[in-house]
Amino acid sequence: MNITPVTLEVFKNKFASVAEEMGVALTRTAYSPNIKERRDFSCAVFDAGGAMVAQAAHIPVHLGSMPLSVRAAIDAVDMAPGDMVMLNDPFKGGTHLPDITLVAPVFAGGETPLFYVACRAHHADVGGMAAGSMPLSTSIYQEGLIIPPVRIVVGNEIVADVMALFLANVRTPTERQGDFAAQIMANRTGIARLEALVAAHGRDAVTRLGEALIDYAARLMTAAIEAMPDGTYEACDVLDDDGTGSGEVTLRLTLTIDGGAAELDFRASDPQTPGCVNAVRAIAVSAALYVFHALAGEAMPANAGCLRPLTVVTKPGTVADAQVPAAVAGGNVETSQRLVDVILRALAVALPGRIPAASQGTMNNLAMGGIDSRSGTAFTYYETLAGGAGADAAGPGQSGVHSHMTNTLNTPIEALEYAYPLRVTRYCLRRNSGGPGRHAGGDGLVREIEVLAAMEATVLSDRRLRGPWGLDGGGEGAAGVNVVTRRAGEMVMPGKFHVRLRPGDRLRLETPGGGGFGPAT
Repeated sequence: MNITPVTLEVFKNKFASVAEEMGVALTRTAYSPNIKERRDFSCAVFDAGGAMVAQAAHIPVHLGSMPLSVRAAIDAVDMAPGDMVMLNDPFKGGTHLPDITLVAPVFAGGETPLFYVACRAHHADVGGMAAGSMPLSTSIYQEGLIIPPVRIVVGNEIVADVMALFLANVRTPTERQGDFAAQIMANRTGIARLEALVAAHGRDAVTRLGEALIDYAARLMTAAIEAMPDGTYEACDVLDDDGTGSGEVTLRLTLTIDGGAAELDFRASDPQTPGCVNAVRAIAVSAALYVFHALAGEAMPANAGCLRPLTVVTKPGTVADAQVPAAVAGGNVETSQRLVDVILRALAVALPGRIPAASQGTMNNLAMGGIDSRSGTAFTYYETLAGGAGADAAGPGQSGVHSHMTNTLNTPIEALEYAYPLRVTRYCLRRNSGGPGRHAGGDGLVREIEVLAAMEATVLSDRRLRGPWGLDGGGEGAAGVNVVTRRAGEMVMPGKFHVRLRPGDRLRLETPGGGGFGPAT
């Protein structure tokens, strides 16, 4: 088969459309607002060896980690047609426990799998010490149910005892069961579309085109790195704290550009912390892949080839390569953002004018749960909040957007108030929170929620002690603020806290603005 550039482009979009359609199926059939409204999930296609062929434009933090989960599933379970494997273990390619991955083989009439499809979705509760499974933990065993690679579907039938075991360990079993069903249907959609592709073009042709796309991405990434000046660039950045009062947590990077290859060395980062901001190695890989993929341009396919010219070096036992039993709930959401910041800061020296100032640098995680007084049933709610994007040489930063490692939407007020005993009393841009400069950083958001029933809440946020950095003389964006309002008055809270709330109490998050670019005139 002669693979022309036109053929390659057509099949790049065919494979990507399989993953995109999986995402549409998941969105339309999910139960929880976190998946159906915020779209906190990713879907992807993998070859027979577990290398990613295509990922839909979903969550960047899953770019480098989903392939490791798929590889773990392949190694642990001999999958037959109609089987699906689930797992969430952060130390087997996962990110944190609420992100549950379902992997399914695609045999397409053969005796061995030709491809695999996988979808990863953030479940609003997987047990653990706090509602929403995003606690201020000091061990992964406090964060929820750890799932190694196990069959959840066998011969197209859900394994009832495995499902029952999982549902017995979560606060909202009906919602979880509905979201699992949606993930199963998403994978079945991917299987059907790949089988149709193979039926139309043949097993050998489709396999070769998948391999060719991976090679194509590797060539594009190599060319993009070759265009960067050779050299060694260093940068560091910090998290406010780890939630246990241990002080700043520093991430350090030595970036080496050499011809068409880049090495990102995080070994000098701080040791893993007592608190929950530890990141597993897969997150460091995802951060590197995200930044370089973004710099390479929109034509770059999102697949395993992007990683070939990149070498990510980490030291086991550090905050960028945490080991069991480290707490990791916040590593996926907060440390991932700071890993991106430190990579961009190093590249700003190598590529002046191409790199933006720091965006908000946090996902402003909010998890709440209790008993819904309207129905008498348990509920859990989780979302991340947008903020300001960093300005760059081309113009000001965007306001009120999710940036970098998160790519989710907000939870609409109507959906939030319909599903939970909550009332949104304020939702607006946080005016003038963007950093000053020739181009100002984007503004953050203000979101205030009144609780209508007794519940607990956990906030995992950062950039509360210092704002996102500016670039080329631009000023810092405003640091974020967390406030709890009770009858007795307002209390300014730290960046990471857990609190019990009574009906009428309000929780307000003011998210950081982005850094400014260039000196103000």
